Amino acid sequence: MGNLEKSRHSLAHLLAAAVLEKWPEAKLGIGPTIDNGFYYDFGGISVAPEDLKDLERKIKKLIGGKIAFEKSEISAEEAKEIFKDQPFKLELIDELAQKGEQISVYKSGGFTDLCAGPHVENSKEINPDSFKLAKIAGAYWKGSEKNQMLTRIYGYAFNNGEDLDNYIKMLEEAEKRDHRKIGKDLDLFVFSDVVGKGLPLFTEKGATIRRELERFIVDEEIKRGYKHVCTPDLAKTDLYKKSGHYPYYKDSMYPTMNAEDEELILRPMTCPHHFELYLSKPRSYKELPMRIAELAKLYRYEQSGELTGLIRLRGFCLADAHVICKDAGQAGEEISKALDLIDYAAGVFGLKMGENYSYRLSLGDRTDDKKYYKDDAAWEEAEGVLRKVLKGRDCNFVEANNEAAFYGPKIDIQMKNVRGKEDTAFTVQYDFVMPKRFNLTYIDQDGKEKEAVVVHRSSIGAIERTMAFLIEHYAGAFPLWLSPTQTIIIPVSEKFNDYGKKVLEQLQSASIRTELDDSNETLGKRIRAAQLQKVPYILVVGEKEVEAKTVAVRSRAGDEGAVDVENFVERIKKEISDKK
Repeated sequence: MGNLEKSRHSLAHLLAAAVLEKWPEAKLGIGPTIDNGFYYDFGGISVAPEDLKDLERKIKKLIGGKIAFEKSEISAEEAKEIFKDQPFKLELIDELAQKGEQISVYKSGGFTDLCAGPHVENSKEINPDSFKLAKIAGAYWKGSEKNQMLTRIYGYAFNNGEDLDNYIKMLEEAEKRDHRKIGKDLDLFVFSDVVGKGLPLFTEKGATIRRELERFIVDEEIKRGYKHVCTPDLAKTDLYKKSGHYPYYKDSMYPTMNAEDEELILRPMTCPHHFELYLSKPRSYKELPMRIAELAKLYRYEQSGELTGLIRLRGFCLADAHVICKDAGQAGEEISKALDLIDYAAGVFGLKMGENYSYRLSLGDRTDDKKYYKDDAAWEEAEGVLRKVLKGRDCNFVEANNEAAFYGPKIDIQMKNVRGKEDTAFTVQYDFVMPKRFNLTYIDQDGKEKEAVVVHRSSIGAIERTMAFLIEHYAGAFPLWLSPTQTIIIPVSEKFNDYGKKVLEQLQSASIRTELDDSNETLGKRIRAAQLQKVPYILVVGEKEVEAKTVAVRSRAGDEGAVDVENFVERIKKEISDKK
């Protein structure tokens, strides 16, 4: 653990000490480090935002006291005596004892916490200007809704005050770009408690963005040889038992439904459906690789505390595909082609490798046969194929142990959002397990039946999550092809409304998404409203424009002056087609 991580971990302990000083009745949860700092969970107290400044002062006073952090390894009995009034700590002590793990505590001044460390040796190593208590949130003990709700206090912590200030400024900008705020401002989607948590309702404008994304990726995949199919949103539970997904996913799957002696369930993934399509008739090596793709509605029962706008949902649409290959060599070629498609789509969105996204090679653990399918030779071959593909591309990548799927290693596409946080957006996976479970075979050119290899991949991930990412990336100012309203026509006064309607019809007939604002508001207010809606082109029409059959064009770049209507239409059609 680096010095910054040690400082963050130590600040979590100092926060707990400050809380106990202010509220001696507080019950201590856990206090780990996170990407931007630390947090600590507390039970039995109510914390208000105005309390954070007082806690910060207490922490800085503790730092100034040059407190040493001293580690001791103790028995479970000793630990229980120290934490006899701390029920959450007692629970953790019992768990450590049952696992036979060493129990250790850290003493810092008059505060002692159950912890494996490491920490700074002395609080004087912590820059008192490098941290800030950021916010208060609710958090279930151990992340389970079945457990008690605790109060979580978050803190930011960096190497120095300048880094902290820069991070806070970045967060302020990210707050402005939050897809939930922009989605509301631009009227793209809503949530309804009556419909249910994690189930978004898309307005006409939001549905337009979805439709453009869907059309774009389906058309591009068909160009690249994918067969687009449509399969049901639910299936018999037997299908997921056959695939082996059921024991791994059942906790995040919706409850089963019984109908006419069949046990049905909403699907969390499409692969078993696609495999059954493949098995609908005998296959020849000449048909491979077979690229089966679908815009598939999937359902996963995410915990309510994990639901986040369009990023984490209970129902979403995945741009999914499964490529049935003859062997590892063909699988490697298809994985490379899948990455080509991903790079192409990212380029269309204006995203750059290394800046906005990166690749991670996620590997399995040969010793963990509970989490991973046991076949060392297959794991060796599969990981070798993925590593070779990545090394053959002009890209940097990292390797991560114990991040693979249970049926094989994968390449994760890691997206960095406006908050600087990196998430796995979607994956390309090598699968040597499903061909065995489903008996996915083909007749080779020698007339013999052979087992296939499967590549799972998503091109642009979940449509909703991609929308959230793009809303924040563009700050709502979508490129023309994605903009819900591409142009808006604003007559200078009522007497030019008829000309405005003619221009509207001309643009609409060219499949340009256009609106006419002939409301009674002033010209300035209507232009301002269009700018707030981030419409790419504002077309003002008055007497001069009527006489010359032009429109006065205002784009995001500024005032472009009068433009012939027909020329403007052709220009816009090309810009939409080019997806600039």
